[in-house]
Amino acid sequence: MFELTATDRGTKARRGRLTTPHGVIETPAYMPVGTQGSVKAVSSRELHELESQIVLGNTYHLFVRPGLDVIRKFDGLHRFMNWDGPILTDSGGYQIFSLAKLRKITEEGAEFQNHVDGNTAFISPEIAMEIQATLGSDIAMVLDECPPWPCEYEYAARSLEMTHRWAKRCLTWKEENAPAAAGPNAQSRMLFGIVQGATFEELRRTSAQTLAAMDFDGYAVGGVSVGEPEPEMMKAVEWSEPYLPEHKPRYAMGVGTPPQMVELVARGIDMFDCVLPTRLARTAAAFTATGTMNIKNTEFTSQTGPVEEGCECEACQGYSRAYIRHLLKSEEILGLRLLSIHNLHFYLNLMRQVRAAIEEGTFAEFRARFVGGYQTRSGFL
Repeated sequence: MFELTATDRGTKARRGRLTTPHGVIETPAYMPVGTQGSVKAVSSRELHELESQIVLGNTYHLFVRPGLDVIRKFDGLHRFMNWDGPILTDSGGYQIFSLAKLRKITEEGAEFQNHVDGNTAFISPEIAMEIQATLGSDIAMVLDECPPWPCEYEYAARSLEMTHRWAKRCLTWKEENAPAAAGPNAQSRMLFGIVQGATFEELRRTSAQTLAAMDFDGYAVGGVSVGEPEPEMMKAVEWSEPYLPEHKPRYAMGVGTPPQMVELVARGIDMFDCVLPTRLARTAAAFTATGTMNIKNTEFTSQTGPVEEGCECEACQGYSRAYIRHLLKSEEILGLRLLSIHNLHFYLNLMRQVRAAIEEGTFAEFRARFVGGYQTRSGFL
């Protein structure tokens, strides 16, 4: 169930509450990415301490390794990864098309050689749904085809038509099989449709309208943050959002940088996932309110202050920039763990600030101040 609790008068920003079998998600929300059942370098206990409301897992990766036989022994992903909060699982469509060594896409589904050992596998819309039921995710995604950027209109149109047929098959599977396949909470688990259409306004509008008519529990805007310029990303959301049901949650897949998330909240998006907090931590990048910085830089060699003044994360409360730089330069694992914790805290706290600003009627001011004050440093995003 999703309810709106506040809206911004000057933008399309929304404050909401999404109730799942494993807990309530206050929106707008950022979801840490636990692709293979783990948010890289961070434990489930630490995610709770960071007040993460939900994590994301990936159907493709978990299907390939460790495989469903292992997951079944634990009655699902929650117990396997020791996480008792909500989980959203991406259907694996993007990974099939981006990671598989060889693939053949037909109306029936996708046959591919996986990226781990090259073995041949097959995922159809029905199989994607069955895998996600086995994982026990609170929010499942339909199987879709994510077109590359750039692509021709004709290819995007054909791909979109198949994606819509696949979405309908996923919905039919859920209606017919989910209660028997996924236990007592199955009927309260959610299925989101995915709007595609590449960079074409007509296709985005058609996709949003078609999926809205299918009455999914929520809607994602997919095919964004796949290499296209940022203005094209924003347009894809702007073209889709007016045709999505107001009373259903909206999710921008794989997005994004902190300013991008704030800008997309202003365009009516409720949920985000992005690998940047942990991925860039492994390259020594720290997120702050004024932008990113490379903690390996010489200027931080003897600085006694925290990564970011006023930050309440474990890294900033207990360690100096100089110490974290030393760890990173020495290739000590603790360094990237502390930066991962800091960056995740930054993303999660940013969404807390956004929610508060919407509630207080000050989102426009917050947006202008944050986006205007954010800059990149040392080549980082």
